[in-house]
Amino acid sequence: MSMRLTKQSPSGNPKILILATFSGGYVGANTTGQAHAEYPANTYILPVMCPVLFPPDFYLRAFDQGIDGIIVMYSGTDSPYSVEADGTAKLINRAYGLMKERGLDIRRLRLTAICTVCVKPFLREVNQMNDLLKEIGNAKDEMVAIPERVTV
Repeated sequence: MSMRLTKQSPSGNPKILILATFSGGYVGANTTGQAHAEYPANTYILPVMCPVLFPPDFYLRAFDQGIDGIIVMYSGTDSPYSVEADGTAKLINRAYGLMKERGLDIRRLRLTAICTVCVKPFLREVNQMNDLLKEIGNAKDEMVAIPERVTV
């Protein structure tokens, strides 16, 4: 089943996608919810096993589909998966290069370590991204189209 996002969230605010690992960010998000702490409703949380599974062009496709900011929340160096910390950082750096080619502000993509009980850091990351996106606007308005390659 695929989910198509509309151009704007119901509140008219920019959309934030959080890729939250089961071992860190997702549990932190759940802890935040259990604490009844409020964060922007324009936030979509996708639980993932490991963010290293997402290739750099995934982020560009997400921006193209209407996501305005992405936060990758993982366990950092405490991850149970040895490849997660270094591999994810390398992929995000490659995604930054692709974003620059498309004219996207690289602040739209953040990699952050969130632990299982990190309510305040979770809220800070989401609110900072929300404030940034209100300032810089929608990703689709910023993206530069790359001409299609013609094969002969």
